[in-house]
Amino acid sequence: MKQSICLDWKGYSQKAITKEEFTQEEAMKVLQAPDDELLLVMNEAFRVRKHFFGKKVKLNMIINAKSGLCPEDCGYCSQSIVSNAPVSKYTMLDKETLLAGAQEAMNRKAGTYCIVASGRGPTEKELGQVIEAVKEIRETMPLKICACLGILSDEQATRLKDSGVHRYNHNLNTSRNHYEAITTTHTYDQRVQTVDTAKRAGMSPCAGVIIGMGESDEEIVEMAFALRNLDADSIPINFLNAIPGTPLEDKGRTPAMKALRVLALFRFICPDKEIRVAGGREVNLRTLQPLSLYAANSLFVGDYLTTPGQEITTDHQMIEDLGFEIELCAL
Repeated sequence: MKQSICLDWKGYSQKAITKEEFTQEEAMKVLQAPDDELLLVMNEAFRVRKHFFGKKVKLNMIINAKSGLCPEDCGYCSQSIVSNAPVSKYTMLDKETLLAGAQEAMNRKAGTYCIVASGRGPTEKELGQVIEAVKEIRETMPLKICACLGILSDEQATRLKDSGVHRYNHNLNTSRNHYEAITTTHTYDQRVQTVDTAKRAGMSPCAGVIIGMGESDEEIVEMAFALRNLDADSIPINFLNAIPGTPLEDKGRTPAMKALRVLALFRFICPDKEIRVAGGREVNLRTLQPLSLYAANSLFVGDYLTTPGQEITTDHQMIEDLGFEIELCAL
């Protein structure tokens, strides 16, 4: 067990609420907090979360709109060209299937519907299929639409915005210095540029990270500051679910208490942003999942791209048991 350092964690929450900037050293102390001070850290993270978001929880649902068939070499991904994982491979889903997914999001009480497609970026045909579906969803359902289709041109981003897409997701995934250890077929700067492209088109920027890919604590802090500087509105925090057949299959899980410290760190650094507990939460947080919502204010519900989530009723019950409230409409 780490030796207690008895920091003034209340000072951290006050600093976050007033949006003062944290130093690198202050941020590192959150990740290095001893286990016996974790509840003190989480209590102050909750003060920040409650100040900006009350007790509401935003729910998001993903549909894997195009699976596999990806030329990129992302080491964490079961759909990449370097993966041997047995995943479904199919081209872009038709409009009817995307519409049915939107209805399922409504059934799950998700306010945001996330259309995610594998690949470097969308073809003209794929973009047209997504746009056609989005237009009908916007006409018939009170859902916020998030698209995640890879690298975009300015023209593609404008067309998505004009069709009714509210938010565009393009994760940074890891730190700049660690990036080439994870992916070589595109760069960290291309990731940043795509987020900026979405912002210029008028879409809300969504960008997050994957924890547990061999990065250092210093690099985790760097990710938090990078996303603050990028001014991402929504920040999904994924914890690596090491899938057999991928280059990172031998990476161990992030300990649950470390995962909670990471979520607290991002809440302090990005106090008024949507912090979402995303992929791998069930595997890494395990029985401590409820505590994650004292820092985070958002969850993915249901399955992820190629891995299963937990039962919807379990997530709904967890939120109810915490005394929190599902935000039924994200618009």
